Amino acid sequence: MTIRRSYYDCKYGQLHIRSALPDTEIKDAVPLICFHQSPQSGKVFTEILNSFGQTRPVYAPDTPGFGESDPPTSAPSIEDFADVMEELIDQLGLKIFDILGYHTGALTATEIALRRPELARRLVLIGLPVLTQKEIDAFFEQPWPVQMNEDGSHITTEWERSVKWAGPGMTLPLIQRGFVDKLKAGDCAFWGGQAAMRYPFSEKLPRLQQPILAIGPKDDLWEISPRSEPLIKNGSFEKWPDHGFGLFDVAKSAIVKKISAHLDV
Repeated sequence: MTIRRSYYDCKYGQLHIRSALPDTEIKDAVPLICFHQSPQSGKVFTEILNSFGQTRPVYAPDTPGFGESDPPTSAPSIEDFADVMEELIDQLGLKIFDILGYHTGALTATEIALRRPELARRLVLIGLPVLTQKEIDAFFEQPWPVQMNEDGSHITTEWERSVKWAGPGMTLPLIQRGFVDKLKAGDCAFWGGQAAMRYPFSEKLPRLQQPILAIGPKDDLWEISPRSEPLIKNGSFEKWPDHGFGLFDVAKSAIVKKISAHLDV
């Protein structure tokens, strides 16, 4: 199994995707699509690709404007992100699939599952932004991303923020990986968060009929993710107090085991 990189055409230009396919075809293997948080890229799912790619096709696209994917010309919505991912699903020819959505990606996963209920089989949602209006207003008031300065102080500010929110066990190289993705996104870095704030997640989540595994790591949504529990009609929610950002890397065995138990039915 090898992780391969490729591009697909979409309404914003080209969409970059990482994929992992088993060395031999496995009958009835359900593909897994992974949607990352903002402002990151499909790199966060490297260990998921390495693990699940042994037994099923796994796809981790870069959201438009992030990673290596072309950006929109203006700030997109979660619905816009879902449009592009639907294009990808059609181009891949997927007839059934599971979805892993992380933070902003959990919202894109929700939208896809509502639009394609006959194709989206099971969902794993990690970091669920069920937000109050006060929290949404506070998000738009904060100066992020920091404006560029000639002395480079904005880079230090963003690096300190990355270190602050790094989860237990995160190494400097792992923190740097996400930091580089954040810088690469430039002005688009804010767009994913904006889209998430404007998406009516608390109204959409209860409409999902698919079986859901929801996980709330100890990250910046630690106190927010549990609000999703009463909104999940078919599934479960659990807190992960020992892991935050970076859980796919530092808690690989635990997260793979938990996801497998939900998907391998």
